[in-house]
Amino acid sequence: MGRMHTPGKGIARSSLPYRRSAPSWSKVDGDQVKEEIVKLAKKGLTPSQIGVTLRDSHGVPQVKAVTGSKILRVLKSTGLAPALPEDLYHLIKKAVNIRRHMEKNRKDLDSKFRLILVESRIHRLARYYKLAKALPTTWKYEAATASALVA
Repeated sequence: MGRMHTPGKGIARSSLPYRRSAPSWSKVDGDQVKEEIVKLAKKGLTPSQIGVTLRDSHGVPQVKAVTGSKILRVLKSTGLAPALPEDLYHLIKKAVNIRRHMEKNRKDLDSKFRLILVESRIHRLARYYKLAKALPTTWKYEAATASALVA
């Protein structure tokens, strides 16, 4: 399947190892990793930033292989999960930045077009998350209040 708003059809990505168990060289314990996840979440890091930190600084190859559950599920069980899903949060942040740019540069029609595309992605994702019960059914994206969501 192709991309939503670009002509590309690429599916380039890294692939997970075939074995779902933790590798033999990994010496970290599942409980230690869960404690580290909670500690990093209390600092204010997002789930993807936590994964990068664990991989680069603590030598954790795959959190799911070590702990048995993903980072977001660990955060949900401890009550530290973000209110907005991470991908939706970043799209809203991008839309807010484009709007701020549009206030300074009124004649920039390309950014106006890109804003329309970003906001259509926001509406599509919000519709999915409402069906998946990750967002309340009354949640609605409004450009006027969007800057408060990402502040």
